[in-house]
Amino acid sequence: MTVLVTGARGQVGRGVVRRLHAAGLPVRAASARPGELSVPAGVESVELALGRPETFAAALSGVRQVFLYPEPSGVDAFVGAARAAGVEHVVLLSSAAVLSEAAAEDPLGSHNLRVEQALLASGLSCTLLRADSFASNALAWAHPIGRGLPIELPYPEAALAVVHPEDLAELAFAALTGREPRGRAVTVTGGESLTLRRQLAVLAEVLGREIPVETIGRAAAAEQLGRHMPAAFVESLLTYWAAASGGAPAALGDTTRTLLGRPERTFRQWAVEHAGEFAAHRPGPPAQPRAGITSAP
Repeated sequence: MTVLVTGARGQVGRGVVRRLHAAGLPVRAASARPGELSVPAGVESVELALGRPETFAAALSGVRQVFLYPEPSGVDAFVGAARAAGVEHVVLLSSAAVLSEAAAEDPLGSHNLRVEQALLASGLSCTLLRADSFASNALAWAHPIGRGLPIELPYPEAALAVVHPEDLAELAFAALTGREPRGRAVTVTGGESLTLRRQLAVLAEVLGREIPVETIGRAAAAEQLGRHMPAAFVESLLTYWAAASGGAPAALGDTTRTLLGRPERTFRQWAVEHAGEFAAHRPGPPAQPRAGITSAP
């Protein structure tokens, strides 16, 4: 009863693979670029690209459960192939953005909503992990922090309930092994509300140095983000941050504490674990944000 893990290059996917392998369960790691996968010894790697149906059969052979990364391109064909292959359960890494009244029109919300709808219409048993903002979004600041530059933000007081990627991996593993929250749709957050400014303060404390924050206009922020994200996604993200800047704390949803009885990991814990990635200049573009309204590994 092999478990197929898609998006296995991402932090959550890697965490799911690691847990399944440690538990002695058969797991197959899938990626559109399998040569870039780093998996434990004995874990099979396979090519899977949702836009290329010819990759489905080999990836799904003998698979009974799937951890699915949200990509609407080709998802209907993939769901059909999964049913034909005998898949019984799918755990989807979705987004809290699907809960918005405007989700169907919002580029980031609809990206995840289309995948949810395809699964729900398929008749397959499924678990929907609707994630809020990822703690790992902070990696977008690694480039300027490593160079000693200020962080420029249009909405520094945006309050987010950031979730540690390992908490999502733990919840996915639990669902894949027949425990809570299997078969449910849950909104997953961290256990605390933090503004973007406070996240940077935590990083400064962990790194032992000052991180200046400068407020910039929305247009300037859109230009910066547009270097690394599609324009429609940029506007969705900025609108999300603006709505979260009203002064109220971010709403808290389900966590490993409420679902599994284990303390949720904190943003500070994430910062300590990744402090080395902020230590010096890293070549290349900054990471794209992965919020509850986005999903990227």
